[in-house]
Amino acid sequence: MKSAAVVNFAPERGSVELREIDKPIIGNEDVLLQVENVGVCGSDLHQWTADHSWPVNYPVVLGHEFGGRIVEVGAAVIGWKEGDRVVSETAAVINVNSPLSREGLYNLDPSRKGFGYGVNGAMTKYVSVPARCLHRIPEKLAFEQACLTEPCAVAYNAVVVNSDIKPGDRVIVIGPGTIGILCAALAVLSGAEVGVVGLENDKERLQIAAGYGCHIFTDNAEAWAKKQDGLGVDCVIDAAGVSATLKLALQLVRPNGQITKVGWGPRPLQFSLDPLVQKNVKLQGSFSHNWPIWEKVLSLLSSGRLDVRPIIGGVWGVNDWHKAFEAMHSGSIVKSILKPI
Repeated sequence: MKSAAVVNFAPERGSVELREIDKPIIGNEDVLLQVENVGVCGSDLHQWTADHSWPVNYPVVLGHEFGGRIVEVGAAVIGWKEGDRVVSETAAVINVNSPLSREGLYNLDPSRKGFGYGVNGAMTKYVSVPARCLHRIPEKLAFEQACLTEPCAVAYNAVVVNSDIKPGDRVIVIGPGTIGILCAALAVLSGAEVGVVGLENDKERLQIAAGYGCHIFTDNAEAWAKKQDGLGVDCVIDAAGVSATLKLALQLVRPNGQITKVGWGPRPLQFSLDPLVQKNVKLQGSFSHNWPIWEKVLSLLSSGRLDVRPIIGGVWGVNDWHKAFEAMHSGSIVKSILKPI
């Protein structure tokens, strides 16, 4: 049986197309998932436009934000059955015996390979998933929302785990993409006063951030950052990743504050990091997520305390993947979702 799949087949710009692929054969510790919905991530767009900074195993099916129903269970799998509604983590290949994996930090295991770049992802009808990656989702949580557990987990890791944000803190998020807006929403849930900074052509996405209770800026946010005592905000979350945004973060953060960098950017900085030293600022990277983070996020989504519906700009069939990619790439919407079946 063959199914249509969105495949990144080469490193050159635009090397993504719809192809027919075979139904995966699962191993003893895997399940076969029939994909209900899969989110389009900024990293999918970066592979499409060939400006990513991570190795890709070409050709590869894109898609790592997904949920679906189990249709086949491997012989050694315990605790899962056909028909279960699940979402999947992204760490498709890890060394379970590495020191980091033994600490529960398998997301940082150097041998880690993820869906959509290291192994085939979920922009197709069926995907093989290690059972250890699965999380159960309640019936009341729609797949269109559940498939966004992954970007929510990225944001949770950046805001709750890797940033020291306390109620009453003031936080600026740079970049109103999916991760930036979710970081802002979680900072608000953490009790912070939050500002989100974008460009002039980000106005529609910034309005969505405003709906989460954030102040929004398309120009200089320095006056807002320093309005309380003239020193800057407690934490800046850089969700854009380009060099200029880290330089801006150094300007906006207060002495002894924190910058959390969750956005990727392959180009060199081209500026001095002396302000980081002079202001005694903590610079923290944040990458991916692990099991307890996913469980916390699913609790927030299921209860409605974290509502991802405002960021969903539309749902497209897999045959219309190009329209879904273009809608996000243009900045007119925050998040595109595909429905392979």
